[in-house]
Amino acid sequence: MNPHANMIIMSSLILGPMITITSNHWIMAWVGLEINMLAIIPLIGQTTTTHEQFEASIKYFLTQAAASSLLLFSIINNVWNTGQFDITQPTNTLSSTMMTAALTMKLGLAPFHYWLPETLQGTTTMMTLILTTWQKLAPLTLLMMINQSLNTSLLVTLSLLSMMIGGWGGLNQTQLRKIMAFSSIAHLGWMTMILTLSTKLTLLTFYTYITLTTTMLLTIKLLETNKMSTAMTSWTKSPMLNATMMLNLMSLAGLPPLTGFMPKWLILQELTKNHMTIIAATSAILSLLSLFFYIRIAYYSTITLPPNMTNYSQQWRHKNQQKPYLPLMIITSSMLTPIMPTFMMIL
Repeated sequence: MNPHANMIIMSSLILGPMITITSNHWIMAWVGLEINMLAIIPLIGQTTTTHEQFEASIKYFLTQAAASSLLLFSIINNVWNTGQFDITQPTNTLSSTMMTAALTMKLGLAPFHYWLPETLQGTTTMMTLILTTWQKLAPLTLLMMINQSLNTSLLVTLSLLSMMIGGWGGLNQTQLRKIMAFSSIAHLGWMTMILTLSTKLTLLTFYTYITLTTTMLLTIKLLETNKMSTAMTSWTKSPMLNATMMLNLMSLAGLPPLTGFMPKWLILQELTKNHMTIIAATSAILSLLSLFFYIRIAYYSTITLPPNMTNYSQQWRHKNQQKPYLPLMIITSSMLTPIMPTFMMIL
């Protein structure tokens, strides 16, 4: 890609969510989402050596365009009924429901999740990292800004459905990027579950999710593995990194005392305080589905050795690539639970 065009696209990719986050006007927020969408599409399909990347960019464009159209329609309907463009002001029931549907479609929340696994599978690992972290920022911020107008029952239903689909969908997957897509769907369910009850916990869950997902995808990128069969021999490249990947996977699953346990524990505690014990118990049970495929990846990649007779080429250890930020991210993704009170004071 032309360096000047690449600079403009990357600047727009950063500028779009910033406009949405800092805006107090619905039209400016919508414009920020559109700038962000138009910037990411050429990046998804920029190395179209195979038809999968081109197909992924088309799927992403069609889904995001439909969500943007629905969001614009809900904004117009809201202005027609209330006479104002202020995001923080209450909206009517119909507009709030349509905004929820549009923003959850942009996030990839169930039942609007079908585009996410296929899009991530068709693109590169670094683009998967952007789609699962940075691209979630603007829609989630808009949901937090209108949380007083959202229907709690609707959000809880979508959250439980996302946890269930995110867990069941990843059970029989062998491609690591698809597994990370279903992991993203399940984690989004935890974020939206607590959205109308505590925005602080939503932010904490989102920050934790970004840290864990970034660490995991950078590890996958460094080990040059995209599926289970190659993960079995990835220990030959970097044994220590392969061993720490198991800690990161267990943290994604939410096992104590790792970092991923902290937001889930606080969310379950908040749900119990609000007399939603059955929903809290259901969420905890559904998280076991995700735990299974995290343990399966850890079992194949770090605990077992591959058989001698294989039908794929052996991966040999290459020269170590210096990544000074990765050890810090690994520590952050596994050892933040003891300083949880400090985080809660900051938020």
